[in-house]
Amino acid sequence: MPQLGETVAEGKITKWFKSAGDKVAPGDNLFEIETDKVTMEVPATEAGVLAEVRVATGEIAPVGAVVAVISADGAIARSAPAKTVPAPMPARAAPTSPVGAAAIAAAPAPQRPVMLDPFREVRTPERNYGPAKLASGAAVSPLARRLAAQAGIDLARLPSSGPHGRILARDVESAIGARLAPTRPAAGQSADKVRALYEAGSYDEVPLDAMRRTIAARLIEAKQTIPHFYLSADVTIDRLLEVRKEANGAAAKSAGQGPAFRLSVNDFVIKAWALALARVPAANAVWAEDRILRFRRSDVGVAVAIEGGLLTPLIRDAQAKSLIDISVEMKDLAERARARRLKPHEYQGGASAISNLGMYGIREFAAIINPPQSTILAVGAGERRPTEGENGVCFVTGMTVTLSCDHRVVDGALAAELLSAFRHFIEHPVGLMI
Repeated sequence: MPQLGETVAEGKITKWFKSAGDKVAPGDNLFEIETDKVTMEVPATEAGVLAEVRVATGEIAPVGAVVAVISADGAIARSAPAKTVPAPMPARAAPTSPVGAAAIAAAPAPQRPVMLDPFREVRTPERNYGPAKLASGAAVSPLARRLAAQAGIDLARLPSSGPHGRILARDVESAIGARLAPTRPAAGQSADKVRALYEAGSYDEVPLDAMRRTIAARLIEAKQTIPHFYLSADVTIDRLLEVRKEANGAAAKSAGQGPAFRLSVNDFVIKAWALALARVPAANAVWAEDRILRFRRSDVGVAVAIEGGLLTPLIRDAQAKSLIDISVEMKDLAERARARRLKPHEYQGGASAISNLGMYGIREFAAIINPPQSTILAVGAGERRPTEGENGVCFVTGMTVTLSCDHRVVDGALAAELLSAFRHFIEHPVGLMI
């Protein structure tokens, strides 16, 4: 089972494209997996015969588990057993009699399973599961490396309990337990106790899928571990709307002479936010426990609502892209997000994100930061508002935005500077076209 992201610990096989006994070649799709974020086809990495299928359709396997065996001649050919992935066999003691030793020596060597992972080199017992020593100089035990790789734990973020700062297996196990803890019911609020408060038959029970469990755990983690503070500002978007209307009109007139496009207000917001992060680089950063990582480019996440939850694909290097490029890329990412076809690198990383509920008529709201990012901009609806002008009261099209900040990375004055830069780019939209 491949590792599809640092926080993904297991995957569900939803389809097998090959059956036991079928020939496979490198690149042939073997099976389809579903995680809490994506659905992805996994190709074969070696040629041969699919000798054994160990995890059947509909079953869940942890990252690193053997789901199939490919052999050169297909000596074994059987479908998945009824059970889920079997636990690894314990190591046997060395034989004490010459007869036993001879029998084991004469037995054929077991086939080595192929670890199916389209994103990195095939992992085998001869290859380790990560560095024995981190960039910080901390040593990591072999068992800790293996457990961290299987659970998707970042070793650089773990405290160490071993001698001389060595990270041990118990440190990884503690991190795994802490990650699972938020999904457990709070004391006195078990499922049975909650149900007891309501009349039987007055509700329908909706089981939690992997995505909703992950969202719940990460939101609790974010609110418990990130010191949020919020700043709101009103921006005028009349000039932006005029520029957008003119650009879309020009695109319509030139239809057939070039690539079609239609800019949305959100495209302008993404570009303006990326330029604001570039103008205030101290805010284009994330908290990394013992240091702050400050980025050289603006990778902006954009929240996309999908069935059962949401995903936040990234527009990479957004400050350097044109509005048309951002528009085309965002439409593609949103479509594949709704189909749960994004790849991990398309939604992992970034220092900031945008959540826009303006299309639903929401005037103002505050969003929760998506760790490890340090800020998220909540965008409300544009609406006609009265304001004081040179000749008295007049009406403008205003939009309220609220910036949620991680106070460990972004202080109040820095956040205000970032919002001021954003307002400048929104209210002077010609600068976004250059």
